[in-house]
Amino acid sequence: MLPPTYPEAAIALQEEISRLVVTEGDPYPSLVAGLDAAYARDGRTVFGAAALLAFPSLEFVEGAWAACEIAFPYIPGLFAFREGPALIEALGRLAHTPDLLIVDGHGIAHPRRCGIASHIGVVTGIPSIGVAKHLLCGAAAEPGSERGSAAPVTEGGATIGCAVRTVTGVHPVYVSVGHRVGLVEAVRLVLALSDGYRLPAPIRAAHALANRVRERGDGL
Repeated sequence: MLPPTYPEAAIALQEEISRLVVTEGDPYPSLVAGLDAAYARDGRTVFGAAALLAFPSLEFVEGAWAACEIAFPYIPGLFAFREGPALIEALGRLAHTPDLLIVDGHGIAHPRRCGIASHIGVVTGIPSIGVAKHLLCGAAAEPGSERGSAAPVTEGGATIGCAVRTVTGVHPVYVSVGHRVGLVEAVRLVLALSDGYRLPAPIRAAHALANRVRERGDGL
């Protein structure tokens, strides 16, 4: 079945996928894949990148990428339909199957509790965590200034994520369950994957790969 290409169908599919999200689990990964995307300058192509790191050493194992023509408009909350096809294709090109996905974006900290991390987690069946630089919905108290401090992200009386300080004195990231991981476990894993920078190492590696591919692949 082709992915939806207009918002109403995408929203309906998100609502369906959200019912399949599992918000508990405690994975012990040995291979973690970071997922991120970059856009061609002409705005017609998205480059999805998957960077696989060993855990806990954070040693780079391999990377893969895919280029897809953009078939969905730019609408906050629906990025899974713009970037998801390229990210899932890149993930499928890895020689090794990851035990955990760390996605640049939201999991259930999303208006329909189905951000890109949840979407990809359900589609692939792989435990996933969303790590975002900004909130899409809900409100978060400011965590303490020390690395490891966390404060809940809440909406409508429900906790949907955590603001997590990965580096002392640096702006927090917003961690939410994607699929098959509990929130406490997600925060623990994100901190273990953060090696002195605001964003976890797998996402930084995927970001770098996506940008390298874009630089040499514009116009493909």
